[in-house]
Amino acid sequence: MDAVLLCLVVAITDGDTLRARCGESPEMVIRLAEIDAPEKRQAFGERSRQHLAELCFQKRAEIQPKVRDRYGRTIARVTCDGKDANAEQVRTGMAWAYTRYLTDASIKKLEQDARGDRRGLWTDAAPVAPWDWRHPPKRG
Repeated sequence: MDAVLLCLVVAITDGDTLRARCGESPEMVIRLAEIDAPEKRQAFGERSRQHLAELCFQKRAEIQPKVRDRYGRTIARVTCDGKDANAEQVRTGMAWAYTRYLTDASIKKLEQDARGDRRGLWTDAAPVAPWDWRHPPKRG
């Protein structure tokens, strides 16, 4: 799945998911690889979605698919207007490095820099990772 697709981004679902039209194919749901953005109802969720929209909405994108997830989404690296959208979301503090699936060490470094500079969601005193927000620990 490593061939690069040239697409038009037609919708932004949240800070790590978008819809794209690639040629004559049906619209694809793309989940940005190696990052996890705040959920819509979570702190910074809407800001994260807006930032991805600024980067990619209604723009041509190079999409480099990696795999399909269990929901049928294409997990991919996405470049819009020459900018790596995955890296930009983390660099600006609009997403976490998704360490569970991380293969690009530079993404983790971008998160460390954003944390250190208190950019985006790192301005919050105690940001909650999306994977913890989706599945809070059970209290017994």
